[in-house]
Amino acid sequence: MDAEERQRFAALAKAVANDRDQQAFSILFDYFAPRLKAWLMRQRMTSSEAEELVQEIMIVLWHKAELYDATRSSLSTWLFRIARNRRIDMQRRANTRIFDETDPALQPPGDIGAEEIIANDDRDAKIRAAVGQLPEEQRDMLRAAFFLGQSHSEIAESTGLPLGTVKSRIRLAFGKLRKVLEREIA
Repeated sequence: MDAEERQRFAALAKAVANDRDQQAFSILFDYFAPRLKAWLMRQRMTSSEAEELVQEIMIVLWHKAELYDATRSSLSTWLFRIARNRRIDMQRRANTRIFDETDPALQPPGDIGAEEIIANDDRDAKIRAAVGQLPEEQRDMLRAAFFLGQSHSEIAESTGLPLGTVKSRIRLAFGKLRKVLEREIA
């Protein structure tokens, strides 16, 4: 692209920015759309993905042509930079949607054997007994936090206690539970 062509494209972009000149936009679209699509397809995009992205890029040109600064880069550079950034964004969105169906974390738990059920019941009974040994105010804080799903701030608000007191009681309750459970398990 020579200097004269760069100036012409800059003037057309300015006409789009200032006057929403449809003819200027049409000229730019006809010139850049096929080039952008070809470049995007060389970046391993399918034809339909590339066409969709070119449409987005050209919409950016139509709506945000005033952001183009001819003193900083050519219109071609500006549009291809937008294409590059949009392509990266599209790939990131696609990658976040893909998950491995064989991931063990996504698999349902296997059948639980009788021994494990008994062990779980035994463990649950020990935990209930340990919670029962806690002072009532600590027990109430644990129930609110873990069985009702309240945040520390919500517990403080509902009980009228300072947030620091709520946090201290929960921390003390955990310390006592740990000691009781360590004795039970040992």
